[in-house]
Amino acid sequence: MNFRFSDDQLTLAESVRDYLAGTHGPEVLRRLDAEGNRDPAIWQGLVDMGLTGLCVPEEQGGLGMGLLEAALIAAECGRACLAEPLVDTAFVAVPWLVSKGETAELAAIAAGTRKVALPHVLNPWVADGEGKPLQSVDPLRNLVRFPATGSTDDHLLNLGALMSAAQLLGLADAMLNQAVEYAKIRTQFGQPVGAFQGLKHQLSSCAVAVEFAKPVVWRAAQALQDGASSAPLHVSHAKLAATDAAIQTAEVAIQVHGAMGYTYEVDLHFWMKRAWALAGAWGDRSYHYKRVDAAVLGGSQPIGPEHTFA
Repeated sequence: MNFRFSDDQLTLAESVRDYLAGTHGPEVLRRLDAEGNRDPAIWQGLVDMGLTGLCVPEEQGGLGMGLLEAALIAAECGRACLAEPLVDTAFVAVPWLVSKGETAELAAIAAGTRKVALPHVLNPWVADGEGKPLQSVDPLRNLVRFPATGSTDDHLLNLGALMSAAQLLGLADAMLNQAVEYAKIRTQFGQPVGAFQGLKHQLSSCAVAVEFAKPVVWRAAQALQDGASSAPLHVSHAKLAATDAAIQTAEVAIQVHGAMGYTYEVDLHFWMKRAWALAGAWGDRSYHYKRVDAAVLGGSQPIGPEHTFA
C-alpha cells in the first residue's frame, strides 16, 4: 500500500503554507491581538484561495476534497497560528453537514459569507459564534459558550478531534523551528546554546515526537474518510500523539528562550497558548486515553501487525 501523499496534495499544502507565511506572520498576530482579533481581508484571502470550500462538494460550489487534504491544510493553519475560524467552519462543520445530507448552507460557506461552528457536549464553546463570550487562554480565539446542550454525535466529535490534532502538528513544527533558530543566536559561555549537548537532545526528542505523530494523524484522517469501524480509535490516538508532541515542544521551546520565553515580547507565546487551548478541545487527553484503552484492552480492536495493517 502506498502511504505517500500525491504531488497534488503536497503542492496544495505548500501553496497554503507559502500564502500564510506571507500574510499571517507574528507582526500580524500582534496587530490582531491589539485590534480585536479579526481582519476581513484575512478571511477574504482564505476564501479567494478556495479554502472555505475545500470540503464542499463541487455541485455546491466547492472543491470536493476529503479529510486528508483538510487535515494537511489544518496543519498549515496551526503552523501559521491562524486566528480566523477556518478549521471550525470548513474542516469540521462542512464534513459533518455533508455526512448528514444538510447541504443548504454549503454554497454560502464556500463563498465565505457563512461561518458555522458546531458545539458538542465535550466542546460546548465555539469560535466566532453567538452566545455568552468566554475568555480563552489563547488571546486570538473569539469564543462563546453555546446556550444549548450541544450535540452528542460521535462523528462530529471525531472530526473536531482530528482537526485539532492536525493543527497541533503544525503548532509543534512551528515552535520547534522557533526554538532551533533561537538556539543558534542565543549565547552562553561564549557560544550558541544550541551547541550544548543537553539542549540538542531535548530538541531532537521534540523532532522525533512530532515526526512520529504525523503518520498517526494522517492515518486517522484516512480512516475517518473511509468510514472505518476503527476510525474513533485512530482519531483518539492522533489527538494523544499530537497533543503530547505539541506540549513537549512548547515546554522545551520555552526553556530554550529562557525566562523571557514566558513573556508577551516573545512570539512563541502565541503558538504555545494555541497549543494549550487545543490540547483540551474536542476531548482532553484523559478522554482520548480512555477511548484507546477501551478499544485495545476491551478487545474491540485486536492488536498485532496482522490487524494493524489489515
